[in-house]
Amino acid sequence: MDTEELNKLLREKLEDGGHVSPVLPEGVKNYLIDIDGTITEDVPNEEPERMATCEPFPDALKTLNKWYDEGHLICFFTSRTEEHRDVTTKWLDKHGFKFHSLLMGKPRGGNYHWVDNHLVKATRYKGKFTDLVEKKVTIEVFKE
Repeated sequence: MDTEELNKLLREKLEDGGHVSPVLPEGVKNYLIDIDGTITEDVPNEEPERMATCEPFPDALKTLNKWYDEGHLICFFTSRTEEHRDVTTKWLDKHGFKFHSLLMGKPRGGNYHWVDNHLVKATRYKGKFTDLVEKKVTIEVFKE
């Protein structure tokens, strides 16, 4: 999906005469993918020289490019800082990752608790990138 197609998906949306956030069509997922420890070895910000030389996990490259080719949105969301943007973009391009966007400055430390007005699905990476499967789990939600 090129930029023009992406912009069509995220076009202006009106509801009751006012602007609202766009919603992707049924079946299109907006993947937010971490980099360090998820698609490559865990490289801390304190060792930026390793960001250019680390190798990607082959299963991550294959799976993410497949999702991209299926029409899903791929956004890398990393704790790397803005000063690491150039080395990160070059690394992603060098290894052939297809993606739509790159967000820098994700909070460090893990144990994320995402609160949003849109549906959020979380998947913890545990060492192997594959297609996702459904699994029943317990989650925390707001009281109704």
